Amino acid sequence: MATLMIRSIDDRVKSELRVLAARRGVSMEQQARDILERAVLGPTHDQPFAQRIQQRFAKVAVDALPLPERQVPRPPPQWGRR
Repeated sequence: MATLMIRSIDDRVKSELRVLAARRGVSMEQQARDILERAVLGPTHDQPFAQRIQQRFAKVAVDALPLPERQVPRPPPQWGRR
């Protein structure tokens, strides 16, 4: 693992970093590592895609969503026939 030193960070940034770390129950150093990792490598997902989607829409009342009326599909195109 490499070491990185960052100088001249604005006091407001440091203060907010401390608050974010405290909310998560981690150190400021760990919070900074996590932020840098997400910024550089993108978000990592611990759960499969389908489970993430299911959790995201779990609060939506699916039964309350309106269903469109069924329609007769149009006939397929007649390629090469005139």
